[in-house]
Amino acid sequence: MQIRIFGAASTDADRPSLIARLRQAALSPRTRKLLSYYRPYRRLLAADVACAVAVSLTTLLLPLSTSYLTRHVLGGERANIAGEIALFGAAMLALVAVQTLSSIFVDYQGHLMGARMEADMRRELFAHYQKLSFGFYDRERTGQLMTRLTNDIYMLAELFHHGPEDLAIALVKFTGALIILFSISAPVTAAVLLLLPPMAIYAFHFNGRMIRALRRTKDAVGDINARTEDSLAGIRVVKSFTNEALENSRFGEENIRFLESRSEGYLSEAWFSAGMDAFTQLITVTVIVAGALAIAKSSFSLPDLVTYLLCIAILVDPIRRAVNFGRLWSEGITGFYRFMDMLEAEPEITDAPGARRLTNVRGHIVFDDVTFRYGPETLPVLNRVSLELAPGEFVALVGASGAGKTTLCALIPRFYEVGGGAVRIDGHDVRDVTLASLRHAIGVVQQDVYLFAGTVRENLRYGRPGASDVEIVAAAKSAHAHDFITALPNGYDTDIGQRGVKLSGGQKQRLSIARVFLKDPPVLVFDEATSALDNESERAVQESLQRLAKGRTTLVIAHRLSTVRNAGRIVVLTERGIAEEGTHSELIAAQGAYARLYAMQASI
Repeated sequence: MQIRIFGAASTDADRPSLIARLRQAALSPRTRKLLSYYRPYRRLLAADVACAVAVSLTTLLLPLSTSYLTRHVLGGERANIAGEIALFGAAMLALVAVQTLSSIFVDYQGHLMGARMEADMRRELFAHYQKLSFGFYDRERTGQLMTRLTNDIYMLAELFHHGPEDLAIALVKFTGALIILFSISAPVTAAVLLLLPPMAIYAFHFNGRMIRALRRTKDAVGDINARTEDSLAGIRVVKSFTNEALENSRFGEENIRFLESRSEGYLSEAWFSAGMDAFTQLITVTVIVAGALAIAKSSFSLPDLVTYLLCIAILVDPIRRAVNFGRLWSEGITGFYRFMDMLEAEPEITDAPGARRLTNVRGHIVFDDVTFRYGPETLPVLNRVSLELAPGEFVALVGASGAGKTTLCALIPRFYEVGGGAVRIDGHDVRDVTLASLRHAIGVVQQDVYLFAGTVRENLRYGRPGASDVEIVAAAKSAHAHDFITALPNGYDTDIGQRGVKLSGGQKQRLSIARVFLKDPPVLVFDEATSALDNESERAVQESLQRLAKGRTTLVIAHRLSTVRNAGRIVVLTERGIAEEGTHSELIAAQGAYARLYAMQASI
C-alpha cells in the first residue's frame, strides 16, 4: 500500500511512526540543545525532582494528619489519648524534618545544578566568541555581547533549576489536593473549581504583560551596557572634549527606556500579585460560606472545614507555580534564543576541508590580483592588487588614509577573506592552510596597542604562554623594554591597569614588540606602530622593530615616511591600486606620488 503525502508517495514502512513524528515536532534542534545541558547532571536532576516531590507529599500529609487527629483521636474516647497525641506529634515532626531536609537539598543542590549549567553555557558561548571573525565584531556591539553572556544565561539558570521543580510540585500538589478535597465534599470542591479558570486566565494575562515588559527590559539593559562600555572605553576622549554632559544625556536616554520598561513590568506585577491574593481570599470565603451551609445541613463537620481550608492553600499554590513556570520559561527561553542566535552565528572564516598545517615558513608572500570589499553594499577597498614579497624582505607600504594599507595587511593572516584573487605564503593559498598555523607564523604590531589588565609579565607571556622568565627578560631586552620595566614599582610584576593605562605610548609599543619577540614568527606586520609617538619613543621603538625584523619577511605600514627611508622597497598604495614602488631615492627621483607625499610631510 502506498500513501501520498503532499504529493510524495511513500510506503507504510517508510512512514515514521506517530510517536516519532510527535517527538520530532516537539524536540526541535534548539529544544534538544536546551535539554542537552541536563545530560551531565541527570542524577542530580532526578534527586532534585524527588526531593521536590517529597516536599509536596509532606505538605499534603500534614493537613490529613490534622484531620485524622481531630476526627479519630480527639473525637473519640481513648484510654491513652495523651500518648497517642504525643506519638502523632512525633510522626508529624518527622514529616517536617523530611520536608525541611528536602527543601534544603532543593534550594542548595538545585540552585547549584542551575549554576553549573549556567557556567557550562557561558563557557561554551565565550569559546564561540573566540572563533568568530573580525567581520562579526565589526557589526556587533560589545555591550550586547556581554549581556548575552551574563544576564541572558543567568535567567536560563533559573529556568534550569526551578522549571522541573515547579512542574513536579505543581502536579503532585494539585492532584493530591483535588483528591483530598473531593473526598471531603464534592459539591464544595465543584464550587471552588468554578473559580479556578478565571483565576488562571487572570494570572496568565498579567504574567504575559510582565513577560513582554521583561523582554523590553533585556533589550534596554543590553543598550545600557553598550552605552556604558562605549563611554568608559573612551573616557579620555570624553574628558578631553569636556563632553561629560553629553555622555550623561545619552546614558540618561537609555536609562529612561530601562525605567519605562521596569515601570510597566512592576505595574503588571502589582496587578498580578493583588489579583492572585484576591482570588485566594475569594476561594477561602467560598469555602467558609459553603462549608458553613453544609455544616448547618449536617453534611459537613468542623474537622472537615479545618482540613478543607488547609488544603485550599495547597490547591492555589500549584496555580502560582504554573504561572511562575510560565514566567521562568518565557524569561529563560528568550535568553536561550538570544544565546542560540550567537551560538549559531557561523565564523565567516574557517579552516577549509582538508586544510594543511603551514610549516617551515620562509615568508614568500604573494598578493595575486586581490580584490576586497567589507560588505556587498560597499565599494571595493582593494581592486585587483598584485604584490610580491621575497623571503626576508623589508617592504614599506605607504599611501593616503583610506587607500587600503591596513586592509591589505589584514588579508595575510586571514582576518578578512579576499573577495577575488588570492594571497599566498610560500606558494600556499592562505585559504588552504589551517588558521592556527597561518597566524602562528605571523606577528602583528599595531598602532593601537592592546594590553590586558594584569602585570607586565602576564602581558609579555601572552606572546608564548609557556615562556620561561629567562625568555621573557630576553625578549624585553631585545625590545629595549627591560630598563623601563625594572624601573617600575614592582618590575615585571607591576600591574599596568586596564589597557595598560599606567604606561606611556612608547612603553606600551615596546611591550607589544617584546610580545612578538617571544612569539618569534617568520613574518612580521607593523601597522603604523610609531605614528603616535614622540621622537624619543619613536627612536627606541624603531630600533626594536629593526632588530625584530632582521631575517624575517616584514611589511610595514608607514605614516611617517621618514621612518622607512631605509626600507628595501617602498610600495605606494592608492585607491586605484599600487601606484609605484622602489627605494626611497628611486621614488624621490621619479617625482611621483611618493615624492609628493614626502614633500607634503617635509613642509609640515
